[in-house]
Amino acid sequence: MKYTFPTLLMLLLCQLSLSQVVVINEIDCDTPGTDTGEFIELKSQTPNFALDGYVLVLFNGSTSGNDSSYFSLDLDGQVTDVNGLLLIGSSTVSPVPQLLIGSNVIQNGADAVAIYQADGSDFPQGTQATMFDLVDAIVYDTGEADDTGLLNLLGLTTQISEGGNNNTNSIQRNETNGSYFTGTPTPRQLNDGSGIALNGITISVLQDQYTEGETFSIEFTTESTVTSDLDLTISLDNGTFDSNDFTGNTTVTIPTGQSSASTSITLVDDTDDEGDEELIINIEDNLSIEYIFLNNNVLVRAVDNDFTVAPFGTPLNPTFGTVASTAPNGYYDSMDGLADAALQNAMQAIIADVNTVRAQTYADVYDMLREADQNPANSNQVWLVYTEQGRAKLDQQSGSNSTGAWNREHTFPRSLAGYGSIEGDDIADGRDVFWITRPDSLRHGNSDGHALRAADGPENSSRGNQHYGQYTGPTGTAGSFRGDVARSVLFLAVRYNGLSIENGFPAVEGQLGDLATLLTWHRNDPPDDFEMNRNNVIYTWQFNRNPFIDHPELVEHIWGNQTGVAWTQPLSTEEFTTENIKLYPNPAKNHITIAGIRDEAIIEIYSIDGRKLLASQFSGTEIISLNLQSGIYLSKITSNGKTLTKKIIIE
Repeated sequence: MKYTFPTLLMLLLCQLSLSQVVVINEIDCDTPGTDTGEFIELKSQTPNFALDGYVLVLFNGSTSGNDSSYFSLDLDGQVTDVNGLLLIGSSTVSPVPQLLIGSNVIQNGADAVAIYQADGSDFPQGTQATMFDLVDAIVYDTGEADDTGLLNLLGLTTQISEGGNNNTNSIQRNETNGSYFTGTPTPRQLNDGSGIALNGITISVLQDQYTEGETFSIEFTTESTVTSDLDLTISLDNGTFDSNDFTGNTTVTIPTGQSSASTSITLVDDTDDEGDEELIINIEDNLSIEYIFLNNNVLVRAVDNDFTVAPFGTPLNPTFGTVASTAPNGYYDSMDGLADAALQNAMQAIIADVNTVRAQTYADVYDMLREADQNPANSNQVWLVYTEQGRAKLDQQSGSNSTGAWNREHTFPRSLAGYGSIEGDDIADGRDVFWITRPDSLRHGNSDGHALRAADGPENSSRGNQHYGQYTGPTGTAGSFRGDVARSVLFLAVRYNGLSIENGFPAVEGQLGDLATLLTWHRNDPPDDFEMNRNNVIYTWQFNRNPFIDHPELVEHIWGNQTGVAWTQPLSTEEFTTENIKLYPNPAKNHITIAGIRDEAIIEIYSIDGRKLLASQFSGTEIISLNLQSGIYLSKITSNGKTLTKKIIIE
């Protein structure tokens, strides 16, 4: 269709008029610290303006971003306030935005924010910036060079700088001429200080966590005194936390002429082990237009004092022999009597059996770890692998900030192994939904529970992709994790084709070091009850086990001092011989492992002059703790009337 000049001029004027209806009033794209206080503020010509039919779009101006959309937000149902403002940001922004988005969504630049009269579905991720249906736009940066391509696509000539990284500024629109300037952020306020002043309400509590049975006060404060009684109704429900978990008044009134009021809440001290919970203090949004929330949805931890304690110790205070292997009878039979490559191949055929073994998603790993790495001293916590401490299960990392949180640590780093996330990895669909997996399915190493541990977020980052030996753990820790991680990565080297453990610190994908270090760690830190329990839990998810936990002597047969020697399973008393019964390490320090007999037996330790120093009952593979001075000792092992003696050297 062709337009006459007057018609075309009228259309252009209508478009120009439309473009003035809603503008980008302020943007804070970079905030100091954790970078979560960013926001975008829109302004309508008239107050209380419905934004139906508008969409906010963020464009990535980086080379990889190709001046294309990375986020879009439908504004249907949103209405600007009495000053014509709509604030968009995360719940960490104060005042609380009318429209919430995730923290750290807004990129630093050079990037763009644009408003279109369109639908969010018109801008799927990767849509290049356009002037079609454009209402308003700004291209901004935090010290980056001008993105002329993005400017041209949006019909702009000027890129606005907020300042350098971690600046305290925002970019604000001049109310008079529409230009932009930088200054102290003014969310929910007109940039020139005019407009109706809104009275902000703040929620405050003295602590961020309380234990069942405790009472705490919630205080509500306004910036200025109220001109009439202000009635506030709050809710505390969140997930499993509900009205059965607390007592107290959930309505409070700030009287006329005052600026604060409070209510007391008591956490019910029941006998149920529900785990720690979190309540959310939320003021119901039914206030008159002169009030705004300076904060809301305040999180408070309700600590459950009914946690359980396991009958076994933490890796820092290990116990042995309390937790039995749940390996089915005959699980390792096909490995019996084999050595070297034949033994390793037979092991792989078991732990990577395509007809049995299951692979889970990377998201499922969090559920696995909450079970497998549960702190034996407190069932509401996970045990952190390197820092050797418990941490609340609720403190699982969910955003970019890992401080005080726990996350998933790959014992064989992803960047060294060559595996990564795959389609569906971000869906936690439970133990009964799984992939079929094979020895060549290296991608499934990314979510293998035997290869992942709960770890402190910052410490996980500190380890990075270092080889063991380069990384030995945080200074001052006892190293109780060392045998565990050694057996974890040795398992991986057998389970997946393409992975191996090498001497030194190789720079080849699929190789991890240092083998000599890992063998020492394995020998000096044998499998304890925590590790055996972990092996049993992972087995319920993946239907495979770590053989080096069930039979730690297998490490010696593949990499250590028993290479070339056929491995035999623990034997009955009829096959009770010096050749079959193994005591290691020998020389030893503070423990020995005994393996090679299936029946009930007794081991006794004697000094060289015949004094009995220790006696312990056992069956199967057993770790015996020793507290002996350096020297030579004799061990006597008795089962069903048969006895043999072995020499032990204590370093």
